[in-house]
Amino acid sequence: MVIRHDHWIDGRATPPDGQAWLATLDPSTRRPGDEIAAGGPADVSKAVAAADRAARAWAGRSPADRGAVLHRIADVVEADAQALMEAERSCTGKVPAQLRLEVEMSAAYFRYYAEVVRAAGQGQVIEQGSGVHTYTRHEPYGVVGVITPWNLPLNQAVRTLAPALAMGNSVVVKPSEYTSVPTLRLAWLASQAGTPDGVLNVVTGTGPQAGEALAADPRVGRLAFTGSVATGRYLSGVTGGGLTPITLELGGRSSLIVFAGADLDRAVAAAVTALAENSGQVCSATARLLVEERVHDEVVDRVVAAAEKLQPATDFGPLITQEQYQKVLGFFADAPVPPATGGGPFQRGPAARGLYVRPTVYARVPHDARIAREGVFGPVLVTSSFSDEAEALAMANDTEYGLTAAVWSGDLAQGLRIAERIEAGQVSVNGGPLTIETPFGGYKHRGHGREKGLAALYEYAQLKTVSASLR
Repeated sequence: MVIRHDHWIDGRATPPDGQAWLATLDPSTRRPGDEIAAGGPADVSKAVAAADRAARAWAGRSPADRGAVLHRIADVVEADAQALMEAERSCTGKVPAQLRLEVEMSAAYFRYYAEVVRAAGQGQVIEQGSGVHTYTRHEPYGVVGVITPWNLPLNQAVRTLAPALAMGNSVVVKPSEYTSVPTLRLAWLASQAGTPDGVLNVVTGTGPQAGEALAADPRVGRLAFTGSVATGRYLSGVTGGGLTPITLELGGRSSLIVFAGADLDRAVAAAVTALAENSGQVCSATARLLVEERVHDEVVDRVVAAAEKLQPATDFGPLITQEQYQKVLGFFADAPVPPATGGGPFQRGPAARGLYVRPTVYARVPHDARIAREGVFGPVLVTSSFSDEAEALAMANDTEYGLTAAVWSGDLAQGLRIAERIEAGQVSVNGGPLTIETPFGGYKHRGHGREKGLAALYEYAQLKTVSASLR
């Protein structure tokens, strides 16, 4: 049965102003999914007004008090894990392990920011001598607008709104029209946990109708957007007229560099994870595999063997939208070399009914090929070889993107030396963990601003200095 979902505004389900709904798709079967409210400027205005009314009282609560609410949200997220997993599965087709991880991480984000805001969210006293008292304060923007993508609907929303709420902002979220239901359920859960009405609102709809209206609303003090470079550029223009600050987390093409002396077992496992995790639909996926020449063919053979063992609906899910499915197939059509494995959809079995693409590896791809330079955003690895450290670094930096990178080397000094010279915002050396605590964001056309870690708190606060003469 198809279910219709209204917006969530001011603590309650709110029908769309235009009385229209948008159909969604279950990508694992290509069958119709639930319908979501087709929001527009009137719905966005209503949500922003609710957030604006709630902002002052929410900001006036102590960090400890706001943190207690975030802890309660984490509690209900954990208690509602199965329903949240099903809400996300039905619109993304993700496998159970991926769904479970994303729900667990969502609760962890709320707990992390509930705690750190009590210490890191405070200002400091600046010593200027006797007779003067000078200090700084971190003050919220008021209303924060958040526009999230379809690949990680729940996780992407939480890692933005948790620090924004912790710092005392109220929030209006516009999720992707393809994957809105998990965010709507999260907002309902937050209300059940005692989040005041108007502090967390969700308006669903398309980017041109709802997203642009949110970006352009002068009552929005800060905007956070995750998505394509083209849309990020456009929204920068929309917000620029009103000088609204914006955090941009955009597309990418990240490198995984493997030197001959590395632990090849672990390096190969990392490459296969990049291939399978969320079917490669992760902006930080290290999908450019750069391998030292003398072990290149061995590494590729091992990656291919592992990739051919991956099972659809067990190890990886479908591509989430029909548009993305066709885009990935288009990359296959003009690839300059034949695939070492994969390179097309499933032709038979249950996976053929969904938007599944076979895990794909293209070996020794020319560095200037489109599939090597653009973000494919699918279960696809392209490999190239390098002769020495200088060439590896040059190849890794020869891109307009700079979000993440990974280096595998038997020489830790070499790994760290490469990491410090790669033009990327996050670099993992020999599997170093990148977690909630580690700031996330990139260089170049990867956008600007940071998510995760303490850095994210300060994305959603304005720094004020107060100086008083005591004489």
